[in-house]
Amino acid sequence: MNLRILLLFALLPGATLPAEVTLPKILSSHMVVQRDLPVHVWGMATPGESVSVSFRGETRSTQASPLGRWSVYLSPGAAGGPFQLAVKGTPVAGGTDATDTLTLDDVLVGDVWVASGQSNMEFEMWKAATAAQDIPHADNPNIRLLFVKKRAIEYPQDDVDSDGWAASSPETAKNFSAAAWYFARDIEHREHVPVGVIDTVWGGTPVEAWTRTAALGEDAALAPLFAAWDRKAALEPDLLLANKNWQQQIAEARAQGQPAPPPPVAGLDSWGPGMLYNGMIAPLTPFPIRGAIWYQGESNTDFARAPLYGRAFRTMIEDWRRQWSEGDFPFLFVQISNYKATPAADWPTVRDQQLKTLGLSNTAMAVTIDIGNPDNVHPTDKVDVGLRLARAARVLSYGENIEDSGPVFRQATPEGTAIRAWFDHAKGLAAKDGPVTGFEVAGKDGKFSPATATIEGTTVVVTSPAVAEPVYVRYGWTNSPQCNLFNGEGLPASPFTSMR
Repeated sequence: MNLRILLLFALLPGATLPAEVTLPKILSSHMVVQRDLPVHVWGMATPGESVSVSFRGETRSTQASPLGRWSVYLSPGAAGGPFQLAVKGTPVAGGTDATDTLTLDDVLVGDVWVASGQSNMEFEMWKAATAAQDIPHADNPNIRLLFVKKRAIEYPQDDVDSDGWAASSPETAKNFSAAAWYFARDIEHREHVPVGVIDTVWGGTPVEAWTRTAALGEDAALAPLFAAWDRKAALEPDLLLANKNWQQQIAEARAQGQPAPPPPVAGLDSWGPGMLYNGMIAPLTPFPIRGAIWYQGESNTDFARAPLYGRAFRTMIEDWRRQWSEGDFPFLFVQISNYKATPAADWPTVRDQQLKTLGLSNTAMAVTIDIGNPDNVHPTDKVDVGLRLARAARVLSYGENIEDSGPVFRQATPEGTAIRAWFDHAKGLAAKDGPVTGFEVAGKDGKFSPATATIEGTTVVVTSPAVAEPVYVRYGWTNSPQCNLFNGEGLPASPFTSMR
């Protein structure tokens, strides 16, 4: 129950607070709890009630607050299980409630990853190109899946809408995020620990919807995102009316001492700044995690939002880390792929903004410019997406000494009639299927022309007869570019521009 609702409810004549121990839905049988971090268990009970939690031979006790809230932390431990977790509530002295106990079975200790974003992260296993061969073999008791149902709401919630954790099976995996499932399969196979994935996604949504409103408001440069929201709202009066009617229904319910009705689920709600954070991320933040994987950006490619994407995205990452209070946990994200979008969309700028986000600590990016579908915004190759995210996790989170990135632009140096592009992660730099494609150069006037590119070691030398003295170079700078630069590990170079 949300704190605001709880306070209002408590003030109603004759109202009583919850009279039994309850847990949020993220705490259920079959869950994975994060290894090597304190195990957090929390919930609601009768005010003043004594609550004890037992797990792995340890018991901790606390007392429910005057609002009925309680929370305990148990000692961290290594991966393992299955274990049983028991929560026991003992009524206050003189109370009439009987002792009640909740038991969670088949609890594993391992690594928990949050998978979030829009439709390409939402893209279900059954739609993937490899579904027929992989879904029948999805049984894996060491992979646990939690699906968060869609909820957009104006204030932070204490609980998600979910049916709880389940072990991976053909039945549970088929409607789960394909990219997240392939990520989990690879991590579990290589690290030999239980892996839990929380699938909290909503297709066709912008980054600001997943970011706490207060965090967005701290940066005046992000004010245009709120203005864009107002413009969208003005164009959708029916949805505004639905929201207004809901507010009226809440007032009437409170006046009658009844629970508030659920909010309307509409496209407008899912675009509101902070709306998805409130309903689908905030309730997860008390639950310790290993890190997050993210696939989103397509809904921020309009010319008004694209230049702000980097600021908004960094704001979201930094604020999620603050809300989880675990420091700079690994945040791995997918760069949007190639797609023949309308002329009103600016995919290159969003890709570049994503590339710049690598300046944040403990971040990594999976480039997908080579595995998209120019004619479909939802490419069906989600195996490589999951594997590239997993490769990044293996380096950033698990300390493996492997290459986790394709070539990343470092700097450009003019050399008379040519310009040289320097790269990191460029060992074995090569063009795939023919000569190097996708490069352009520009002079001081900033007008780019197609160019010829030649690989020299870990650099690329670029020239064009149309530009006598190149000053700038860029690569893959269209919505759906033809580009083919890879390193020796077969990982593609990220599109980039040297013009800032």
